[in-house]
Amino acid sequence: MSVLLLRLAGPLQSWGSAARFVRRTTENAPTKSGVLGLLAAAQGREREADLSDLVALGFGVRIDQPGTRVRDFQTAHHAVTGKSMPLSERFYVADAVFVAGVEGSPGVIAELYAAVRSPVYLPYLGRRSCPPSAPVDLGVHDELDLVEALKRAPWQASDWFKKRHSEPELGLLLDCRPDAEPDFSLRDAPITFDKRHRRYSLRGVTTSATAVPPDHDPTSVLGTV
Repeated sequence: MSVLLLRLAGPLQSWGSAARFVRRTTENAPTKSGVLGLLAAAQGREREADLSDLVALGFGVRIDQPGTRVRDFQTAHHAVTGKSMPLSERFYVADAVFVAGVEGSPGVIAELYAAVRSPVYLPYLGRRSCPPSAPVDLGVHDELDLVEALKRAPWQASDWFKKRHSEPELGLLLDCRPDAEPDFSLRDAPITFDKRHRRYSLRGVTTSATAVPPDHDPTSVLGTV
């Protein structure tokens, strides 16, 4: 199995799993459906395309910099009639940084890696109004499983955040194993992104935490000579 890691950082992010109508909420960390949407867009898949191969990937997120939740109150008018549209609230996570990982067969991960490095549609962090502040690609890991890859990836937080929080624990949100009890569930496994009837099934999530990985791993060069 191989693991593709992504750095998800930007001024605003919004990862809704239960957003409906005029109140568009966000989770505190990237959702699986949101990240798979980013990957599917990078590959140029149409919204009606089959997603079963992506949903089968293992998924996890590390919270490197939690950010702050903010609310945006929006008004709008119909473009043709000028009639006032319903008022809406939209929630975002500001100034956050996450490391997300997907795990699957080397062939599938290699295709996703190539797509992320040369995307058909530009990536966004949950909503089109939330572009990433830097390239999202953190590379492919063939020697580690998903959990180890997330634990060992360099800390991606901003310098100012690292100065204020020198030894924090980084939260982990992982796909729950089929034989385990999830800590919570989200309607977050996409069945279809078709605009006419988007559908999602439940996904169990397991929570844990890991220490900040060292900036320099003195064992990294062992065995290379």
